[in-house]
Amino acid sequence: MSISDQIQKVRLEFQSDLESLSSASEVDAADDLRIKYLGRKGLVAHLFGQLGTVSKDERPEMGQILNSLKTKITEQIDGVATFHGNVSKEGIDTDFTLPGDPLPVGSIHPLSQILEEIKSIFIRLGFSVSYGPEIDTEFYNFEALNIPQNHPARDMQDTFYITDEILMRTHTSGTLIHYMETHDPPVRFIGPGRVYRNEDISVRSYCLFHQVEGLYVDSGVTFSELKGTLGYFARELFGQNVKTRFRPSYFPFTEPSAEMDVSCIFCKAKGCSVCKHAGWLEILGCGMVDPEVFKSVKYDTDKWTGYAFGMGIERMAMLKYGVQDIRLFYNGDVRFLRQF
Repeated sequence: MSISDQIQKVRLEFQSDLESLSSASEVDAADDLRIKYLGRKGLVAHLFGQLGTVSKDERPEMGQILNSLKTKITEQIDGVATFHGNVSKEGIDTDFTLPGDPLPVGSIHPLSQILEEIKSIFIRLGFSVSYGPEIDTEFYNFEALNIPQNHPARDMQDTFYITDEILMRTHTSGTLIHYMETHDPPVRFIGPGRVYRNEDISVRSYCLFHQVEGLYVDSGVTFSELKGTLGYFARELFGQNVKTRFRPSYFPFTEPSAEMDVSCIFCKAKGCSVCKHAGWLEILGCGMVDPEVFKSVKYDTDKWTGYAFGMGIERMAMLKYGVQDIRLFYNGDVRFLRQF
């Protein structure tokens, strides 16, 4: 029998042995196959010993065929041993065709969900997104926003001071100053982020919370554009049937200033305990940028006008999800978080 016939015989014999493995003893059987075919006195070694009987012209080709056969047999035996190697102590094979045990996965935090939704709404309106530092100076947090030293508005924000000049920002409004210092008009962006205030922790207040500040500066920007933008935002966030209204208010860095209300999403403006039976819920503050703010960033007040707005993310999440206690967002209770 020629060596080619012997190689073919060994190949067919191995396939037959491989297919006839008993599922109850495949690991041991794989070891027996390895000895039978790949051992020092195995069938493959015997074939290599027969290469001396082949002519010199055929020997390289037969050698390649034998090496290929040896590699294939090794890979198949290793595959059987690996796949069926996980045997229990009782001798029962693991069924790898069964689906795996489900792994517990988390969910996106409700504050993150609301923030991403708010960002997507304003991005569709052409706003970009910029972030400012959480540790800032008095200039950016107060003075550039028309809140000089001894201004009464400073008493409205209990500030965490690191030094006499460095502080934890009390609002994201400082992001507007940072952005305008490095960008020429027209500008249109929102600045989300965390803010800090030295307040007592209660159902409605926390020492850490999140805000989104927005700014649009161009030539001829009007208050009616501000109302149209925020009206669209409210309908996208709370539903197309929500109504809005603007009430005069005061903020040092905008003039005129207003607070924006939406019709109560819980009672449909009929009056309930959440809206204190008024039918309206306040969601944000806004107004036309005060010219003094433009002067601090060297914008030409004769050429440029703009509007700004700011809102609390926790406030939005509490309204949309009906959460009554702000502390639930921070205590890490998975029973609460799983709802979202």
